[in-house]
Amino acid sequence: MTALERRSTVSLAFIFALRMLGLFLVLPVFALEARKYPGGDDPALVGLAMGIYGLTQGVLQIPFGMASDRLGRKPVIVAGLLLFALGSALAAGADSLTGLVLARAVQGAGAISAAVTALLADQTRDAVRTKAMAVIGASIGLVFALSLVLAPLLTAWLGLSGLFVLIGSLALVGVAVVLWRVPAAPPLPADARRASLGEVLRFKPLLRLDFGVFMLHAVQLSMWVAVPALLVGAGLDKAQHWQVYLPAVLASFVVMGGVLFPLERRGHLKPVFLGAIALIALVQLGFGLVAGAQPSLWVLGGLLFAFFCGFNVLEASQPSLASRIAPAHLRGTALGVYNTLQSLGLFVGGAAGGWLARSVGPTGLFGVCALAMLAWLLVAWPMSAPGRSGLASEPHAS
Repeated sequence: MTALERRSTVSLAFIFALRMLGLFLVLPVFALEARKYPGGDDPALVGLAMGIYGLTQGVLQIPFGMASDRLGRKPVIVAGLLLFALGSALAAGADSLTGLVLARAVQGAGAISAAVTALLADQTRDAVRTKAMAVIGASIGLVFALSLVLAPLLTAWLGLSGLFVLIGSLALVGVAVVLWRVPAAPPLPADARRASLGEVLRFKPLLRLDFGVFMLHAVQLSMWVAVPALLVGAGLDKAQHWQVYLPAVLASFVVMGGVLFPLERRGHLKPVFLGAIALIALVQLGFGLVAGAQPSLWVLGGLLFAFFCGFNVLEASQPSLASRIAPAHLRGTALGVYNTLQSLGLFVGGAAGGWLARSVGPTGLFGVCALAMLAWLLVAWPMSAPGRSGLASEPHAS
């Protein structure tokens, strides 16, 4: 990477990390703390307060992405972070669960993922794009593991209201980074066409990636309905689950760096990509086989390590592929659609995972997850991935 690419990658990964830390810090403690509010005895309302963030996030990803194509990346990112900070302030001052629902909706309205990834794509060459996206993916994984450790400690010290104040403050720090640290985005050519949502939705290579990110995050959230219970059954208290998650995540980063980047440079991204999908399918089958027994922590840790190896490869390569395949004038719109499908995948995964766990048990849940990954493998099989220096060669099929 050049010095400018490194600066852009690190600063934008920092923004992503701050934003995701603000989200992840709430998740481990929200359901318990929300019970202390008026209306907190209604599980449906508690679930709505947790999930409505993802709904508004998903609905607004495309408009924010399209706006970044027309108004510029930085103004859209700043506006989204300010909305997130406003929602955090409203959540800190909420005196009922209904107020928390409204505040979480405002938080989710700051849908900046598409604009951030589009800006990173604008500022990096194709040859290093996957590595840049991997840095963002790594920051998210590390922040997730860190939040599992910090959330109970910070909540005990600050309470839920104080936690939201901290989260809003992190968003304002992100605004400062965007304004004074992130390099300016290169301007689009004066004759660039306006972003067209219809053009993006007719572009088959992008649709394959949209289907994939939906399946990946639906499976990710679904499996987490059952994995914590397996760890508890293996004798690990829920407060210590990070002791399995963190080593698995960190070790998977080492594997990703040693496998993905060298093979991509040699033009072998497609087999790595398809292999990662197949690996996650095998992991789901493995979890299904041990779910009815009493697996050891070593077995569960090994399966989680394998899952994160596949997951991190896909998290790094998919947005990179989307940004490289999409024409420059459609990049924000394309990544808006991509991030919308990601958010919808999380929503569907949570809802379907809970229903499957109740209806068919963890073995059936993991079986369905394996079938979902196999369906994705079939859809992704005809893909044309970039080689050493070119873009995907698959035509703009309609």
